[in-house]
Amino acid sequence: MDQKPAGANAKHRGLKLTGAFALAAVFLVVVGFTAWATIGVYQPDDDAIAAVRADDRVSLTEVDGSWVLSPTGESNGMGVVMLPGAKVDPLAYAPTFVDVAASGTTVVIPHLAFNLAFLDVRGVSDFAAVAPDAFHWAVAGHSLGGVRACMLANEATPLVLLGSYCATDLSGSDVAVLSLAGSKDGLSTPAKVSEARALLPSDAEMVVIDGANHTSFGAYGPQSGDGVATIPVAEVHADVAADIREFLGRIEWPRDTSWERQ
Repeated sequence: MDQKPAGANAKHRGLKLTGAFALAAVFLVVVGFTAWATIGVYQPDDDAIAAVRADDRVSLTEVDGSWVLSPTGESNGMGVVMLPGAKVDPLAYAPTFVDVAASGTTVVIPHLAFNLAFLDVRGVSDFAAVAPDAFHWAVAGHSLGGVRACMLANEATPLVLLGSYCATDLSGSDVAVLSLAGSKDGLSTPAKVSEARALLPSDAEMVVIDGANHTSFGAYGPQSGDGVATIPVAEVHADVAADIREFLGRIEWPRDTSWERQ
């Protein structure tokens, strides 16, 4: 009977051990990442959410994994998909957009895969499906959610950045862009927003809200590394909503809905 050399057996055992260690390492990385992504999620402010629920101008419902903020009055046919920042509960942005919804615009704030916009491969049409009454859609995002929103924007899908900036080069496009930054933002600092300005179209509207920090664009916090806001968060939300309403009102929406093909 043929026998394998002792060295061959040892090599085979070594390969099996190496493979087992590799699988164990991958398992630990996956478990560790999942724990990091799902533990310590920034939670919405209870009082702010209660105020939204009590506001008879809007309705707040959860539909297929997204929070939908709808006007109780007449719809203007517009919608905004709002992508949350990393590890921020999507409900934390309802107070920011309540006045937008009250003006007739539907707002969809989805739960994202592992609470990170980068890991969610859905497009605007996927998010918009929960609100079929709206037919003109913009995409918005806060912090890392804004970076992902830049990847979804096109000529038919305007872009709103909240305390964020693009890593995607949109400078040669016809995308309508509104950038809202905070002068006290310690994460998406005014300097970082300014440095990334060249990636936006030349006619992008750049607004700095004096006194706002990173968490001012939602209703949660505080957040590590952020600056200290010097104006009330409710004032920031009012300014943000007013700027978004005005921005959307100026859009010359295309007759075709090319966003549906994303």
